[in-house]
Amino acid sequence: MHAVRDLRVLLRLRDFRSLLAARLLSQAADGMFQVALAAFVVFSPEKQTSPAAIASAMAILLLPYSLLGPFTGVLLDRWRRRQVLLYGNLLRTVLAMATATLIASQAPDWLFYASALFVTAVNRFVLAGLSAALPRVVDGEEQLVMANSLAPTAGTLAATAGGGLAFALRLAGSEVDAYVVLLAASLYFCSALTSLRMAPQLLGPDAARLQPHLREALLSTLRGLADGLRHLAERRAPARALTAMTLIRFCYGALTVTVLMLCRYSWSRTEAEGLALLGITVGVSGAGFFAAAVITPWAVARLTAFGWIACCAAMGAVLLPSLGLFFLPGPMLAAAFLLGLGTQGTKIATDTIVQSTVDDAFRGRIFAIYDVLFNAAFVGAAAVAALMLPPDGRSIALLGVVTALYAVVTAALVRDLRS
Repeated sequence: MHAVRDLRVLLRLRDFRSLLAARLLSQAADGMFQVALAAFVVFSPEKQTSPAAIASAMAILLLPYSLLGPFTGVLLDRWRRRQVLLYGNLLRTVLAMATATLIASQAPDWLFYASALFVTAVNRFVLAGLSAALPRVVDGEEQLVMANSLAPTAGTLAATAGGGLAFALRLAGSEVDAYVVLLAASLYFCSALTSLRMAPQLLGPDAARLQPHLREALLSTLRGLADGLRHLAERRAPARALTAMTLIRFCYGALTVTVLMLCRYSWSRTEAEGLALLGITVGVSGAGFFAAAVITPWAVARLTAFGWIACCAAMGAVLLPSLGLFFLPGPMLAAAFLLGLGTQGTKIATDTIVQSTVDDAFRGRIFAIYDVLFNAAFVGAAAVAALMLPPDGRSIALLGVVTALYAVVTAALVRDLRS
């Protein structure tokens, strides 16, 4: 009841409602755009989808978050955040419309990828601006805690709903891809209009705040990341955890590309059937992520964080060859659930290790490095899969490499736990 009362108080705040509405519209458009992008790359009948095309799509979706992430704060502390929301969403509206035009006109792939890359790059600034602006629209720490619980969760649900709507529309056929992207563009535009309900100076930063020149701030960010790497090199526990997380994330990325190719060419006779199978697989893997959130606190309390990561890696090393080598939907769905559980369980345990073993003064920089590793591992895995996978997605060699990586992580962690 206390939480419900606090939520009612938050929703009475006009500026908070405006910021939340801008977030919901923006993230719903993100989910719609990302699903449309993936469907166009993987399930268009006129395209002979390859692992390389999937790797390119993953790079577009993930690399802007990694490469721009450490620098977004530098710019957001100089630009009015309301204007970032306004002009960022207007720019994404135009870029999404251009992407839809490229899809409809069957333009060269490189033009399509370039347009989509700019959409996701701008997205990095908009999401960071939404988070940075939140303290400016609530009163006090108690409201901020509730706002931080509500806004990101609601945004994730909006992205899921947008992606689900795009997925449902895409089942009607590949000819709707351009229309789905145009629908996303309209939501970006609505988000931009919603930001106009807030005064330009409301979301900060304060004009009187003294800031170094941009060049010095960017150089300072680079120096900060270098200091974070040195700090990490001096602390074995977070370094080991991040290494294990990176390798397990790499394995999950390689298997994701494998499943995409299997859904497209081996398990289905039509693009719609393949897309439906992919949706089921993503849902099953997501259930594994949810199960990890429930199980991990209990497992860490009994096994320690490193012990739980070792169990997650061992689960991959044992189950992947026993389930994956059949290349059949049923066993692979079971693997998707269990490996989703293990991947998310590893991330949760790694978060805990980093938070508890890194000095507070370096924690932000270490998490920026963490973010780069997390996304770059997935993109790197897609690139390796592109080199190893045949068109039908059936590669015993790739499954062997992934199994070996799981086994190496398990052995290394068990050895460290015994020493």
